[in-house]
Amino acid sequence: QVQLVESGGGLVQPGGSLRLSCAASGIMTSSYNSYTMAWYRQAPGKQRDLVASITSGGTTSYADSVKGRFTISRVNAKNTVYLQMNSLKPEDTAVYYCKGTQSILSYWGQGTQVTVSS
Repeated sequence: QVQLVESGGGLVQPGGSLRLSCAASGIMTSSYNSYTMAWYRQAPGKQRDLVASITSGGTTSYADSVKGRFTISRVNAKNTVYLQMNSLKPEDTAVYYCKGTQSILSYWGQGTQVTVSS
C-alpha cells in the first residue's frame, strides 16, 4: 500500500524559510520515478489549491502566488519530493499536502501544518 508522509512544517516568522519533505513508501523506486508529484495547500475555510508540481522528467510548475519563492524538487533514489519555501508570508499559512499521481492512480499524504506569524 502506497503511503505518503509529509514532514518539515512548523511555525516561522514572515520572511523566513521552511523545507517540506514527502517520503513515499510501499512503492518501488522504479515505479516512483514515473509519478508526478505535487504539493497542495489548504487554508482554513478555503479550498485545497495546487502549489507546485514536478513530473517524472523533472518539469516543474508553480502557482503564481509562490513563483520565485518556492522550489519543488525530487530525489527519486529516496522516493522523496521536497518543497523549499523562502520569503514566507502570513498568507502562506495552511496545511500542506503531498500528492502522487500515476495514470489514474493518486495518493495523498496526511498533511503538515505551516504557520507564518510574528
